[in-house]
Amino acid sequence: MATAFPFSAIVGQDEMKLALLIAAVDPTIGGVLVFGDRGTGKSTTVRALAALLPPMRAVVGCPYGCDPGAVAKLCERCTGAKGNGPPKSRLVPVPVVDLPLGATEDRVVGALDLERALAHGVKAFEPGLLARAHRGFLYIDEVNLLEDHLVDVLLDVAASGENVVEREGLSVRHPARFVLIGSGNPEEGELRPQLLDRFGLSVEVKTPSELAVRIEVVRRRDAFDRDPAAFAARWKREDARLRRRILAARERLPGVAVPDAALGAAAELCMRLGTDGLRGELTLMRAARALASLEGDGAVGEAHLRRVAPAALRHRLRRNPLDDAGSTTRVERALAEQFGPA
Repeated sequence: MATAFPFSAIVGQDEMKLALLIAAVDPTIGGVLVFGDRGTGKSTTVRALAALLPPMRAVVGCPYGCDPGAVAKLCERCTGAKGNGPPKSRLVPVPVVDLPLGATEDRVVGALDLERALAHGVKAFEPGLLARAHRGFLYIDEVNLLEDHLVDVLLDVAASGENVVEREGLSVRHPARFVLIGSGNPEEGELRPQLLDRFGLSVEVKTPSELAVRIEVVRRRDAFDRDPAAFAARWKREDARLRRRILAARERLPGVAVPDAALGAAAELCMRLGTDGLRGELTLMRAARALASLEGDGAVGEAHLRRVAPAALRHRLRRNPLDDAGSTTRVERALAEQFGPA
C-alpha cells in the first residue's frame, strides 16, 4: 500500500483541513466540497485524511462493514444472523473510496455477480463503490464533471442513506451512509444545484501568495517524493496526536451544548443572507458544535459560528444581480454587520 502524505505536514489550506476534520468528527454535517486552483493540494489532503482516521469496528464477513453496535442500522445479512448471538467484529480502516468520472452505473451501485452466475447458476449481488464507502468517505475528484445519471444516483442515496438495486432479477437493499467529498476547478464547469445543496461545507482553496509558504510546500513535497516512508515517520507523532484529538471530539460531541443565543445568531445570519430553506442553519449549528468539540469547549459560542459560517453558507446564497461581490465576501460582510469587526 502506497504511503500517504501526512495530514499534519500539509502547509496552509487551513479552511480545507478544518472542514475535513469537522466532517470526521460529525459525519451528519453532509460532506465537504473543495473548489479551487489546480495543484493546490486538494486530492493530497483528502487522501491524507484516510491515513489519519482512527479505525472503526465492523462485523466480520459483512460486505458493507456494518457497525455491530448499531443494531437498527444493520444490513439484511447481519440482521438475519442476529439469532446466532452477537456478531463477531474486528477493527478495520475507515474506507475512503474514489469514484472515477468514467465509472459505469453498475460499478457504482453494484450488479449481478456474473462469475458466480455463469459458474454456479446462482444469482448473487456484487457490491459496488457505494457499498465499499458505507460508514466512510466517498471521494469524487472533478465532481463538477460527473455525469448526470451518476449525480441522480448520489442524490437518491444521500437522501435515503441506503442503496436500492433492482435489475437482472435482483432486488437488493443495503445501507450506504457516507461522507461525500468532492473537489474540482470552478473554471471547468459549475455543479448542479441539487448536488451542491447536498454538501454540508464548501471551501475555497487558492495558490499560496506568500513566498515563504510556497517554498515550504515545495520543500516538504520534494522530501516526501524522495523518501515517503522516512518523511511519514517524521510526522507520525503529529498525526497520532491529531487522531487522538478526533476520537476525543467524537466522544465529547453529544455533550456540547448549543445555547438559544447561538441558535438565534445562526438563524439571524441565514436570514440576513437570504439562504433558501433551513439546511443552512442546521449545517451551521452542527459544524459549530463539531468545532467546539474539536477544541474542547463545552458550548457553542460566537467564535465557533464565525469560523465555520463561510464554509457552511457560501454555497447556499442566491445570485444577486445588484451585488457583484463574491459569496465569501457577502458572508464576511454579514458576519461583520451582525457581530461587529473580527
